[in-house]
Amino acid sequence: MRRTGIKMAQKDRLDSIRTMVKTEKRVIVSELSKQFEVTEETIRRDLEKLEKEGLVARTYGGAVLNVGDAVIRVNYDRRAQTNVEEKRSIARMAADLIPRNGAAIGADSSSTVMETIRLISGREDLLLMTYSANVLRELADTKIKIMSTGGFLNKKSYSFQGVIARNTIQGYNMDVALVSCKGLQLGSGAFDSDEDEAEIKRLMVERSQKVYLLADHTKFGKVAFTKLFGLDQIDAVITDREPPAEWLEWFAANNVQLIC
Repeated sequence: MRRTGIKMAQKDRLDSIRTMVKTEKRVIVSELSKQFEVTEETIRRDLEKLEKEGLVARTYGGAVLNVGDAVIRVNYDRRAQTNVEEKRSIARMAADLIPRNGAAIGADSSSTVMETIRLISGREDLLLMTYSANVLRELADTKIKIMSTGGFLNKKSYSFQGVIARNTIQGYNMDVALVSCKGLQLGSGAFDSDEDEAEIKRLMVERSQKVYLLADHTKFGKVAFTKLFGLDQIDAVITDREPPAEWLEWFAANNVQLIC
């Protein structure tokens, strides 16, 4: 009988969480733990069960209702919560490189570039061109001027892609491109995991006078699915930790500025 009681208590708790997430669209582990007087680990197991049911998608610290925009946000949120301090350190250095007397900036959809844009979003002298839907959502009410490429929405990267996005970028020139990558290989170049997004990034690099690559130390020595561009197309690499000596030698020999 005691065993049955425990099962019923868990069932009641799950039913309550189902109702909450349908109503509020989002729940937080710590708050649920206090409300139901159980451990946070117990709540995480509950949310894992609800995720398997297809009701929710888990996020950092909680879960969101598994419909529409919420699912899109989960993928971006998970990426944004990795190496957070490193990304913010890189963003501060990148923001300092942006021209002070007005400029047109191209920005990719990476979370590191997003951190940089937040730091310059109060500047009225900048025009930002981006294919990132997340930038449009988060910075719509800031002072920075934003131009969207438009196109088809990739729900994994939360970015616009396709013919419309490509044609828009090809029609303009930018002073600076802020881009990131999934891997850097000496002698080979920068790599990314999504071929469609890589094509958009390449166009942005081609249409920009300066290219700043934002990459934390975990990206060095790694490769990903598709090549983005050669390292000789980069004006500066901004990272959180000095890379090995062979990288320093290559950057110096090829006039690529290293900022770390």
